[in-house]
Amino acid sequence: MLGQCSDRRFMHKTSEWLLSFSSNQKLNSRSLSLEDFRPCTKISITGGKGGVGKTSISLKAAQELAKSGHRTLLIDCDSNLSNTAIKLGLPLDNKFEKLLSAEASFEDVLIQQGNFHLLPACNGSISLFESKLNFAEIIIDIINSHEHEYDYILLDCPAGVSREALTLNAFCDYRWVVVTPDKSSITDSYSLIKLLHNRFGTKENHLIVNMFQSEKQMQKVVSTLGQTIENFIGIKTSFLGGVKKAEISADGFDTFFLSETNNEWQKNFVKLLYEFTEKNGGPMAARLQGTSLMAHEHDVH
Repeated sequence: MLGQCSDRRFMHKTSEWLLSFSSNQKLNSRSLSLEDFRPCTKISITGGKGGVGKTSISLKAAQELAKSGHRTLLIDCDSNLSNTAIKLGLPLDNKFEKLLSAEASFEDVLIQQGNFHLLPACNGSISLFESKLNFAEIIIDIINSHEHEYDYILLDCPAGVSREALTLNAFCDYRWVVVTPDKSSITDSYSLIKLLHNRFGTKENHLIVNMFQSEKQMQKVVSTLGQTIENFIGIKTSFLGGVKKAEISADGFDTFFLSETNNEWQKNFVKLLYEFTEKNGGPMAARLQGTSLMAHEHDVH
């Protein structure tokens, strides 16, 4: 089914992991500790609601990790509405179909830009739409087959609480939940975290507040969502940081945000990444230490 990615050893490993949740057994935590550190760190960038900026944040994080010297793979997990290549200004194709049918290898489908590698999915593929493939299992098989090649694997996950999205989020070591200040985004993010905990037992999530207009507004989102999660689910949520709304057209934001211009947004995002990797012992911490000194001159927005 997956050509070079269809090694039965990895498919068995994936099935075994998924079957572990068929009873009342739950995953205590997918988070890495220093005692259980593995070379490849897997992070899902997710959200309960669409349009909150997950893909832009996924791309920015992957590019910055790659710039710091780490081999980084970003997988677009929106199987038939892939937007990562679009935001990079790259031509669209449905090569991923050929990977699924074993007509192409993993390397054939990859977009490679130095240490930054992107695996886009499809856009409006009829054959993929009509297939009965379990896309989440396919992505997990790909990760199991290639994680030894990367320091970081990031998943740009579909929004919402589909079985596919929940499975991919639960499989990762860390989950970055992107939320905006509107009520629907806050409510949907809570629902996502609740279902992840009830179905897979996940206990740790990191919030990124996107498109906030003031520090007060950002803190209100963090407080409201964090307290609700703790009161009704009984788990704590870490605040990773935020991305302030830019006074720029929606069409021009990705060009601005994904550029290497040394502006406030760039410095704050580097700081956000550094603080996450430093706290969680990831391989990026040491390399970003020098860069972060400049970033610490600004508060995270």
